[in-house]
Amino acid sequence: MSSPLRAPADRKTPAWVFLPLLLPFGISAGYASVTLSFMLKGAGMAPAMIAALVAFSVWPQTWKVFWAPLVDTTFGPRRWHVVGSLGTGLAILALSVVPASAKTAALLTVLIVVSSLASTLVSMSAEVFMAHDVEDERKGDVSGWSQAGNLGGAGLGGGLGLWLAQHAPQPWMGGAVLALMCCACSLALLLVHAAPRPRTRPRIVEGLRDVLADLWAVARSRAGLLVLVLMLLPIGSGGAQALWAAIAGDWRADGDTVALVNGVLSGLASLVGAVLAGWLCDRLDRRTAYCAFGLMLGAVAVAMAIGPRTREVFIAATLGYAFVLGACYAGYSAAVLEAIGKGAAATKFNLLASVSNIPIALMTTWDGQFHDRFGAGGMLFAEGGIALAAVAFFALFAEATRNRSQPRRWSLRPRTT
Repeated sequence: MSSPLRAPADRKTPAWVFLPLLLPFGISAGYASVTLSFMLKGAGMAPAMIAALVAFSVWPQTWKVFWAPLVDTTFGPRRWHVVGSLGTGLAILALSVVPASAKTAALLTVLIVVSSLASTLVSMSAEVFMAHDVEDERKGDVSGWSQAGNLGGAGLGGGLGLWLAQHAPQPWMGGAVLALMCCACSLALLLVHAAPRPRTRPRIVEGLRDVLADLWAVARSRAGLLVLVLMLLPIGSGGAQALWAAIAGDWRADGDTVALVNGVLSGLASLVGAVLAGWLCDRLDRRTAYCAFGLMLGAVAVAMAIGPRTREVFIAATLGYAFVLGACYAGYSAAVLEAIGKGAAATKFNLLASVSNIPIALMTTWDGQFHDRFGAGGMLFAEGGIALAAVAFFALFAEATRNRSQPRRWSLRPRTT
């Protein structure tokens, strides 16, 4: 008898299915960073303590590579997705029920970690389907839709969650709505076509040995090395996005403008950018496409620095930045999927995801330092220059490691299928 969450074997998985599959992952992050932060601020908690609490939502995302092998070797990705979606939803519901105050900080911290931890199971299981059960020529497309789910979920968890927290009769009602959304997302598994898995799985030790072998195979391949270097470079890191509120006054943009463009509108722009970029990544060399998106992000920053310091320019530039940043997310995902192949997909994908967080943190820090030393314009010029230098370095590295008997892939030529 077939599983109730199993698609017929003769169908392909629609690319858009990965949007709902990744929504709980984004909802968890958005709820912690926006909705819960606002509620804690309203309860009078100090900003430093709020920041410390929200930071606990990031730690499971940093260390998730260590439990990713469990998703690769046990239980099956469908079951892991159901467990992750259910756990994320219940944790968000609990966060909405527990009073937001300094007295409940310890309990809130535990629930934040549980929500983030459960969300890692959601993303890992979806990544297994993306790597194993989607044709190579469509992995760019599914990357775009998956990142749309990530970005759209953050908008729901933050934007919708905050609106419900402010307008619903009881705080727990907003958490209940988001919890139901998280749980309902597993219904998208009905449309996932997964290749038949072995009926008997290897023992845990044997499975972990196979995971390590797959990991080493990627690490010693040129494709794996190139993507590893690419993830370490500050390309498409989006550091300026964290500083829009700090520099908005230079463009005569008020708080309401920042809230509008840096919230729902930026989320929509990023979502559209991710979907369009995913479509492009199936028609271009994926590493080249990722670098091109990174250059575009730097170009938007430079254009903002050159343009007039007006509210209209601020709105247009920040939305353009969000659009291209969504494209960078999709390009990153497509390049990683192409490099990791099929085996131990959750482990390999999340290892590279952990690596990619390094330049994001560095770029945000550097942007802050450039701003303090050279002002908003200098910061934006620096971001564009760093993107250009990083792409130039990668182009030289790719050329230096190229097998001379193989054709160049550093081009915008269409991919052959």
